[in-house]
Parts: sequence; structure tokens; C-alpha cells
Amino acid sequence: MKKLRHICTILSIASVVVFAPALLSACGLFDAESPRVTEEVTRDLSSQAIPLTQTPAIPDVLMPVASGSHVESNDKMVIDYSNTPDGYVMVKWTGQTTMQLRVQITGPSDATYTYVILPNNTFEVFPLSDGSGSYTVNVFEQVDGDRYALAGSLTTDVSLIDEFTPFIRPNQYINFNNDSNIVFKAAQLVTGKGSLPEKIEVIYDFVIGSLTYDTEFAQAVLNGQHANYLPVLDDVIARGKGICFDFAAVMTGMLRSQGIPTRLVIGYAADVRHAWIDVFSEESGWVNNVIFFNGESWVLMDPTFAASSSAANLLSYIGDGSNYTVLFLY
Repeated sequence: MKKLRHICTILSIASVVVFAPALLSACGLFDAESPRVTEEVTRDLSSQAIPLTQTPAIPDVLMPVASGSHVESNDKMVIDYSNTPDGYVMVKWTGQTTMQLRVQITGPSDATYTYVILPNNTFEVFPLSDGSGSYTVNVFEQVDGDRYALAGSLTTDVSLIDEFTPFIRPNQYINFNNDSNIVFKAAQLVTGKGSLPEKIEVIYDFVIGSLTYDTEFAQAVLNGQHANYLPVLDDVIARGKGICFDFAAVMTGMLRSQGIPTRLVIGYAADVRHAWIDVFSEESGWVNNVIFFNGESWVLMDPTFAASSSAANLLSYIGDGSNYTVLFLY
């Protein structure tokens, strides 16, 4: 079976950077060593919905803002770093080009995140996922093929308000706002749920009960198609299917809309490229790879595997979390 490999490493050639084509996380295709569908997963979601005559209380989404107080710009691009304490920067392309564009963000651990932007004069939001410290933001314009030239750059020291502030707002990977259907649905689901575990459980049940694994799309990704795919959260729920990136992004968006810090994690489950989530609890801190509370303790759960596996196979595979290797946090 083909495996997706991390290929975000870049080679610098003078002032030109060579980018390998980026592949998104497609969860692999479940093989003999991964949990497989052993029974049809069906859930009655009607009990989770509140009566239509009631309108759920929808909290205001903490939306990123390009404040303009701290800006690095030139005739091609703008980097707005006004709100780095809140865990994000915003970048837009203002010049004229028909070439592809990339943004690279390198934090204090030297991990480099590579993103795609469009020449549409619109800000994109990127999380400062690497904690407090020095960050470099580089904006590149394609020269030809996989060669890119530096169009603008910023290096700045970041002091985050707290460790989870990069993971509470929308960003390019988890894009939603107050008008998103997933925000309304999350508010509907958690009505009457007082505790964090109850809120996580009801949203988790909705996601794994509403989505099935899209084997055809995953295969297309493994074949090199859809390299720059980003989930549109409302569209994923409307389709009713997706790859692990979709499962994790939808659940992350729904939880964040309720003020619950949540990290979308991309890495490996065993040796298969995969995406999952971590959730922050004031009592437990970051609950890594874990999103389900059984009433007594946190139980390892994964929204993609849970939607396509029996509970026994799932927990046998995930075990103590050692099958997971983290590459990137969004």
C-alpha cells in the first residue's frame, strides 16, 4: 500500500527555494494492520437535537483580526503580526502574479510549516503553533516549476498569552465563523450539557455518526491529486463523508466554536499519514490523542478510526497512544 510521506523539507538555492509538492493527510487506506470496518456504524442522532422552536445560544466566535498596528509589507505582500500574543499572524498577497504562492512559518523549535495562499488580496490566518519564542514568516512567489523566490519576510519575538491561545480561533486549516452551520450545530448539540466531557462526547458522537470514510477521495490523494486540499467544514458535513483531515477539522471547528481549545494534529498513525485532535481541559491540561471521557477517565479515541471500526479494534490499535507520531499542530 502506498504511504504518504512528509515532504515539506525545502532546499535553499541562493535566493531561490525549491519546494517539493505538498501532500495533504489522507489517513492512508486502512490496511491489515489498521482498524477496519467490522460492522456498520449507525447512530440515532435525533435525541441530540433540541426542538426546532428553540434557538440555541451561540457564543461569539473569537475571530482573527488584521489590526494593522504591526505590519511588514512591500508592493507584493502584507504580513500583519499585530496579534501574535493571541497566537496567530495574517498574510495576504497584494501584487499581481499568475504564479503559485507559499508561506513558510518557522518557530522556536525550528519546525517549518508550509502553507498555500492565493493572489486575491485576502488575509489568510496562520497559527503560531510552536509556543512562545522567535518566529520567522517567509512569503514566496513561484519562479518556475518547484522553484520559489523570497518575496517578503518577517522575524519577530512572540510571547503568547497562554499555551492554548493558538488553538481557539479559526485559521486556514479550521475555517469557520459565526454564520457557519457547524457553529449552529455545535451550539444545538451542547444545549443542556454542563460539563466539558459531556460537550466533547455529544460533538464526537455527532461527527462519527454523520461522516463515513471517503475511500475514493483518499485513494485520489494517495495518487497525488488534491495536493492543496483544505476542508470546507460545512461542505464536509453536507457531503456526509471525508478523509481523516475532514473528520479532525470538523470536530476541531465545532469544539473551538464552543470555546474549547482544540489542536488539529497531523502526523502518523503507525507509518500511515493521519490527522487527529487533542483537547485542552483545565483539569487535565492537554489531553493528547484523546477526545472521549467515559465518566471515570479519558479514553483514547480517534474520530476517523471510531467512525470505521469496532470499539474493541479501535482501542486495541490505539493502545496507549504510542502508535501516534506528531508532525504538525494547527
